Amino acid sequence: MNIQLAIKNGINILIDKRINTARLDAEILMAKALKKDRKYIILNNKEDIEDKNLEYFNELIKERATYKPIAYLINKKYFWNNEFFVNNNTLIPRPDTEILVEQVLKITKHKNVMHILDIGVGSGCVLLSILKERKKFYGTGIDISKNALDICKINAKRLKVNGRTKFYKTDIDKFVEGNYDLIISNPPYIKRFDLQYLESSVIKFEPKLALDGGVDGLSEIRKVIKKSSELIKKNGKFVLEIGFNQKNKVVKLLKEKGFYTNCTLKDFALNDRCIVSTKI
Repeated sequence: MNIQLAIKNGINILIDKRINTARLDAEILMAKALKKDRKYIILNNKEDIEDKNLEYFNELIKERATYKPIAYLINKKYFWNNEFFVNNNTLIPRPDTEILVEQVLKITKHKNVMHILDIGVGSGCVLLSILKERKKFYGTGIDISKNALDICKINAKRLKVNGRTKFYKTDIDKFVEGNYDLIISNPPYIKRFDLQYLESSVIKFEPKLALDGGVDGLSEIRKVIKKSSELIKKNGKFVLEIGFNQKNKVVKLLKEKGFYTNCTLKDFALNDRCIVSTKI
C-alpha cells in the first residue's frame, strides 16, 4: 500500500468519528509513523509503506478515533516560538495562554535581572518561553504533579534554560521559598460541575487535576492569589489566567489581598482571559 491510500483510509475512519481535522491529522500521524515531516508525506505520497510502519500508522489512527489529542499522539505541541514535549501528564498548551507570555514580555521590556515564580508550571510552556526570550531572568516552577515537573525539566533542557530554573513538587499552600519580582499562574478554573461538558478530547485525556477549579471554579485561584500576596515583592507584577466569566470576582479577590488591577486581556474569542495586577 502507498502513503496516499493509507492516508485516505485513515481520513475516512476519522471522518466517521466526526473529527473535522481528519486530513491534517492523518498526514501528521503518517509523518510520525514514518519519522518524516509532513512536507515529505505530501511530496512522496505514491511511495509504498513497509508493513511495520503501516501497522503503526493504523494504531495511531485508531487512537485518534477515540478523540485522543494529536499532541499526545506525537508528544509535541508548538507554543509561542518553541516546540514543547507533552504527554497526558500535562495540559496541552493553548494559543490563548500565549497572552500570558506576551504580557510578561511587554511589562518586562526594560528589566534586567528578574526572578519569576510560575504556580502550576505544568509543561513549562509559559515560564520557559519567557526565560528563552529574557536571557537574564531566573525562573522557579512549582506543581503538585511529579510527572508534570519531569516533563517541564525535559523542556527546560531542550530550550537550554535549565541553568536558570528551579522546580519544586509542592502545593502552593506549603510553598515558602523566595521573594519574587513577578508571579505567573494558569491555575485550574473550571467549575467541577462543568467538567462533564468539556470536549471528550479534553475530559477523557487531559489531567483533571489541572482543570478542576472546585465547586465555584475559584478555589485554586483563591489559594494562588493569597499565597502570591505573601511571596511577591512590593510593586511586583502578578499575571493570572482566568475563566471567561470570572473577571469581576477575581478582581475583587485581588483587591482584598493588596493587588491593584492594571488591565484585563481578552483571548481570541474576545473572552476575558488574563489579568495583570501589581502588589501595592
